[in-house]
Order: sequence, then C-alpha cells, then structure tokens
Amino acid sequence: MLCNLPLGPLSGPGAFADLLLSSFAFFPSVVSELEDFTGIELGYEQTGALRTVSNPKRIPNLEKRMADWQPLGLKMQWLNGDEARQIEPVLSPEVCAAIYAPEEAQIKAPQTVKAFSQAATKLGAKIYSYKEVVGIQQDKDKVTGINTAEGDTFTCNHLILTTGAWTGLYKDWFDITLPVNPIRGQILSLKQPDSSLQHIVFGGSVYLAPRNGTIIVGATKEDVGFDVKVTDKGISWLNHAAMKIVPTLKESQVERAWAGHRPKTPDKHPILGVAPDWKNVTLAVGHNSVGIILSAITGQAIAKLVTTHEVPAVIQPFSLSRFSSDNDNNEEPFQITAKSQ
Repeated sequence: MLCNLPLGPLSGPGAFADLLLSSFAFFPSVVSELEDFTGIELGYEQTGALRTVSNPKRIPNLEKRMADWQPLGLKMQWLNGDEARQIEPVLSPEVCAAIYAPEEAQIKAPQTVKAFSQAATKLGAKIYSYKEVVGIQQDKDKVTGINTAEGDTFTCNHLILTTGAWTGLYKDWFDITLPVNPIRGQILSLKQPDSSLQHIVFGGSVYLAPRNGTIIVGATKEDVGFDVKVTDKGISWLNHAAMKIVPTLKESQVERAWAGHRPKTPDKHPILGVAPDWKNVTLAVGHNSVGIILSAITGQAIAKLVTTHEVPAVIQPFSLSRFSSDNDNNEEPFQITAKSQ
C-alpha cells in the first residue's frame, strides 16, 4: 500500500494546510532518520502528480482548485491536454486539462509503520501486539491502568488514544463524544502495462500510483461500518475509472485487491490534544486519509504536549472542543460514486 502526499485534501490556506504542509516539509528528514536507524527502506519518492479532468465542463472546477492551492507555496503548473500527455504519454486522449505538482510524493505505508515500531522498540518502548484493551481503570479524572481481554492490567501514567477508525467505540470509557467513524476503502493493484505510468495521476474520483512494476488504484469511500470485505462492485468501479484515465490498463491483470478502514471525522480533520475533563488522557485520532503524512507532525506535537503540558500552536485548532452537540450529527456519509470528468 502506498501513501500519496499532500495536495488532495487541501482546499486552501488555513490551519489544516499549515498542519499538513508542516508535516510534509518535515517528512524527508524523518524518512532519512528512520531508514538510518532501522535499516528499513521506506520507498519515499517524489514522483510528482497530475490532477486531471476529461470533461471540459469541469475545467472551471480544476481552475478553482489551483487558485486555492497557489497561496500554499507548492510548485504547480497548469497544463492543457496535449501538455499533460507530453509529461505522461499514457493518459487518455480525453484528458483536456491537468495540474502538475512535481513535489508530490509517495511512500510505502506498511514499511513506514514498521519502521516507526522498530525505532520505538530500539529506544525502549514495549509493544504488545494483538492485545485487545477492554477497559480502563481510573481514579476520578485520571486513568490509572488499562485492562486487556486476556486479563492483564497495565498501569498507566499517561494514556494517548490512537485507536483510528475504532475510536468511537471507546467514548463511554471517557464519557466524552468521540466523533470518529470507519470508512471502507477498497484498493487494487494492476500489473504495469508495457507503456508504463510514471507519475501519480488523479481523475474520475480515483488515483493511480506507479510502483515497482505495478499500479495501485484507489480508493472507494464507503460508509459500511466495520465491514472490510472486498466487493465485485467496488473493484469493478475502480478498474473502470482507472481505464478511463489510462486506456492501456484494459490489458492489465488485477494482481491483488484489498480493503481497509479510514477514521473519518465530521470535518475530515484529525482530533489532536487533551481529552476534556481528564488530567492524563491525550487524543491523536481521526486522521482520515492522511494518517501517514501527518504521522511526523502528530508524533512531534503530541510528544511535546505530554512532556511539557503545553499544546503546540500547530495542533491547537484540532482539539475535540471544536465539535459541539449541535453538529455531531451533521456529517454526510461517503458513498461509492463515479463522477464524470
């Protein structure tokens, strides 16, 4: 699985852009440090990305996105269809416009997680895999321990909740609202055709990312709870959308398909900071589709919060307090949709 960085979720300047771009700028040094420390190759590569449209009626939408992104300071270039095909010849003749962002990158997500884990272990952390936490122990407004399904109890000086798509299940433990829901994303891997794709390409509500003789195509966005099945409908939709952008993929074999959960919040931004009414509980949840890219800044900021009891400015806008009871139920579910481009 690959992680693509970082323009997609940005709508323009603001607190979220500051958070995401700070982590993006920080990422190369984190990658270098992790690779040197663990010996694990993370596959970080600035391949550049093209965001394409194939329907001339949608060109104004793409122009607006570029106008929103330009103040962020990232390199980008507007291309007509022919110019886009000069950069990426396998694009469909129907592609009529594109934004080219040469700084966008990708990284191997599983290798990144493995490297963080190994680095933490080398520095003294103890990681207990496949231990289900079933409850907490508390003394008034402090968590004193956690209980596992196997009957173990671990004492706790400070609890950092990093439970991803499952976060909403634990709201009763802390008597607070935790508005995080799972969104299923199906992904497939296609064999790279003879005329190979060189860049990350976005279009038709999907992305295509080349890597080591394959093309990763993702991803559906489905509000189906914790169902993680791969479906014929989802894979067919991904395959069809990919072939519309790169027609030579009609000859490509599906090598593999899988699904996972994204942790979605109502505003699609993470929840970072102290848990209300608790002295030693910190939240780092709800990263939606940008968990890997935000891992660098999240780790740095949460570590500073826990050790200094000061909330870094970059995460202050993302406290749980921004969600009131009035808007907890205002979110709209994601569905599989194929937008015409």
